[in-house]
Amino acid sequence: MDQEALMRQIVEQVMSAMNKGAGSAPSTPAGGTMTAANYPLAEKESDKIKTPTGKPFSSLSYEKVLSGELTSDDMRIAPETLEYQAQVAESVNREAFAGNLRRAAELIAVPDERLLEIYNALRPYRSTKQELVDIANELDGKYGAKTAAALVREAAEVYEKRDRLKKF
Repeated sequence: MDQEALMRQIVEQVMSAMNKGAGSAPSTPAGGTMTAANYPLAEKESDKIKTPTGKPFSSLSYEKVLSGELTSDDMRIAPETLEYQAQVAESVNREAFAGNLRRAAELIAVPDERLLEIYNALRPYRSTKQELVDIANELDGKYGAKTAAALVREAAEVYEKRDRLKKF
């Protein structure tokens, strides 16, 4: 099988898994379900959007960043905002995109440095099956990222079948 066909097959399997994962959404946040009528959220629902540090979206400004009043933590997206965006995506039948947003919300708890390590570990031939299983267990147990953990476990299985695991 050539590289292009292999990549196409992997992408199709990942997309299939993403569609399956879209149903494992967190509960609807307080304030009801968002729809396309609420989009763009920054304009129509800014009162509901908060930063991970609890600051209202409307309080963010370039001037406050320059003055040091806001930090990089204030400028990150909150899991609740990603959930709102996922609801909007579902309202226009973009279930796969909604699933991606929910997985992103799960991964917010994972430190950036660790995310990069996991990303590199997921590249073909970089990890053993056990190392990938350990990563999945960490995502699930330490961060509560159940959908992301399931994808890493699936990657471990696929890599094993396709002989893409690290060789000793």
